[in-house]
Amino acid sequence: MPALHLLRDLGCSLIPKNLASSARKRILYYLQKYPGTVIPGEELMVVGGISDWARRVRELRVEFGWSIVSGVTAKEMFADGGVPIPGINPAKLATDDYILIDTNQDRDAAHRWNVANEIRGEGLSIRDSILKYLRLNIGKAVTGEELRYVAGDRQEWPRRVRELRTELGWPIATKNTGPARLARWRIRP
Repeated sequence: MPALHLLRDLGCSLIPKNLASSARKRILYYLQKYPGTVIPGEELMVVGGISDWARRVRELRVEFGWSIVSGVTAKEMFADGGVPIPGINPAKLATDDYILIDTNQDRDAAHRWNVANEIRGEGLSIRDSILKYLRLNIGKAVTGEELRYVAGDRQEWPRRVRELRTELGWPIATKNTGPARLARWRIRP
């Protein structure tokens, strides 16, 4: 127990309190210092100074709109022919690795996550869930994490997005098919 407390104290001392006073703020501050860099979960645990660091990362994504991708989602996106994150080898990512993709906060993310949660609970097929979610967010960029969540965390969600686009003709723009700045999936109006 003393070693655990020392580790937590170390994490809390890494970032001055005037810059980040809570675990969530320390984790965000750290991720913002290293955008586009793979950061292991254990490192975020030390920086956060708490054992419930993963919940804080989820809050940053869900409630505060930060584009943080997990190793799982990055691997699934790449495995289905998606564009890899520049400088990142998806094969080397661990499940609890995290990457801050975009340093701009998406303030509409909390609303989209509430919508995603409702759709996820409707018992639709993966493809129908994704389509419904995209149709409710026409013209808005959505993240792979959001689509993965709507799909019930199933691994085949990227394939279903591709089917919607290529086989069923839905005008879904991706980083490959849309503007160069697009790093998320969205449905064109």
